[in-house]
Amino acid sequence: MAISRHALTSTTTPGTSIELECLYHSPQGKWAYAYNSTTFHLRLRSKKNNVKRVVALTGDKYDWEHHHQELEMLKVGADAYFDYWEAEVTPERKRFSYGFRLETDAETVWMVESGFYRKEQPVPPGGYYEMPYIHEVDLLHVPEWAKSAVFYQIMPDRFANGDPANDPEGTLEWGATPANDSFFGGDLQGIIDHLDYIVELGATALYLTPIFQAPSNHKYDTVDYGTIDSSFGDLELLKQLVSLAHSKGLKVVLDAVFNHTSAEFPPFKDVIEHGADSKYANWFHIYDYPVKAEGDNPNYDTFGFFAGMPKLNTANQETKEYLLDITRFWLSEVQIDGWRLDVANEVDHVFWREFRQAVKEINPEAFIIGEVWSDSLSWLQGDQFDSVMNYPFSDRLLEFFRGEEMEPTAFASHIYGLLMRYPRQANEVLFNLLASHDTPRVLTRLGGDTRRLKLTVTFLLTFTGTPCIFYGDEIGLTGEDDPDCRKCMIWEEDRQDRELFSFYQRMIALRKEHEVLRTGHFRFLQSDADSQGLVYERFNDNSRITVWMNNSSSPVTLQHSFGDQRRWQDAFSGEPVEMEAGRINITLEPLEYRILYSANDSEA
Repeated sequence: MAISRHALTSTTTPGTSIELECLYHSPQGKWAYAYNSTTFHLRLRSKKNNVKRVVALTGDKYDWEHHHQELEMLKVGADAYFDYWEAEVTPERKRFSYGFRLETDAETVWMVESGFYRKEQPVPPGGYYEMPYIHEVDLLHVPEWAKSAVFYQIMPDRFANGDPANDPEGTLEWGATPANDSFFGGDLQGIIDHLDYIVELGATALYLTPIFQAPSNHKYDTVDYGTIDSSFGDLELLKQLVSLAHSKGLKVVLDAVFNHTSAEFPPFKDVIEHGADSKYANWFHIYDYPVKAEGDNPNYDTFGFFAGMPKLNTANQETKEYLLDITRFWLSEVQIDGWRLDVANEVDHVFWREFRQAVKEINPEAFIIGEVWSDSLSWLQGDQFDSVMNYPFSDRLLEFFRGEEMEPTAFASHIYGLLMRYPRQANEVLFNLLASHDTPRVLTRLGGDTRRLKLTVTFLLTFTGTPCIFYGDEIGLTGEDDPDCRKCMIWEEDRQDRELFSFYQRMIALRKEHEVLRTGHFRFLQSDADSQGLVYERFNDNSRITVWMNNSSSPVTLQHSFGDQRRWQDAFSGEPVEMEAGRINITLEPLEYRILYSANDSEA
């Protein structure tokens, strides 16, 4: 197994008994899942520092005697309460039964589906957990390109005004203070005009907030899903944007709002006019008639309590067919590369399963990102989404790098907990962001301190998952909650933080240069509560990268022993790093970081 040399150190209290009530495993979901068509991952949870060793006992249920093996499980994470163990199984016939042997210095316990055993191993395979067969059709297949992508999120009205002729009535001067109902004239032509800027930054994919006909500036209240809003352009201009983006190596993902519409959506207007006799009455969730589309307590379901955003009934067959036809149209006609799905957790799972089928039939490599702000495992089973917007991750990062309350040990615990939420292939493409149109700007949340921003972005771009940058963050744009976070992009270079832009460029380039930063394993090497020091690494069979951070206001000296004589160098300058008996010592100034790189042992 590739990660065998890099398991977390396992410490136990001598003579302790295994606390059975803390042990957990389930033969499904994130605890037992197929990573690919030949490889299966098993996970087990135990009380923190309670178990010294875990061995997975695997074999073929039809002939255990001749087809079994013992696999050392690795301690791959730990949160405040539990240790997490993982093993990689490659069964001969794509099927296997299995159990676990857990050890301390004082005792041994066997854990199988039928229970716990202390005296001796229960005879396999009876009562053991079972993986009947790895069916490739059941796997969570994620687009390969998404593992290496760096996204750039654009709110079209606020990015660039490329064609003043299509400005909506009442358009404000570019850069004025935004209000909830402000328009600034940004459009698709403006994005086209600045594609080279995005390429220069290093991003490889665009995520555009909604561009379909809608009365608002944000367009999350759709009137016509089949028409580009006239203030942004038209179908031909979108085709031009996508084609040009593709020629420059950029993917394009659009925003789909299938949970709700505008009150101006023609089927909803028909319901208002004809009541229960409307042929669209079942397209929505109406309590009674006549429909009262006003106030903050409408007599139909809505997004939040917004009367102007009636909720669609996606279980209704006609509604479903309409939305799936729209989905297919934009994939086929414009050849977009995926969808971001607004308020995805409020739409039924049956619809999303059919949505995935419709999308993947046209483009198997299309990327499906759901907007879900909490634990999203039920959408990441291979039948609905490829990814979700990872707000829990951004919340933990910003809480830690603000430097106020969270210690490195707690931060590491939280990050390991997040990694244990999902199967590895889901973690590899989780949509990791620091800010969006729905949150304050990242620099604002970090108190305006660009040093803290750099630490946070460094973690984002060296962590597992698919990173996303909100337009303007890279040049120091600030802003509180909506609408302030939706300021116009600043294009005058003398008003941009060009040093910050160069930092983003450098970090994105580093991620592109080293595959280990895109697909390698992750672990913390040190999380020092006293010094606020943090050391973590990404690693694979070929190379390792370590990141050293000082999140405090005082200098710190961090050290780590690597147990081998491999050579290390600065990841940016290439300068060699001094070692003493396999140990590296690094002194960092306040809010400083350093990144080191090492090739495989054969080059050491």
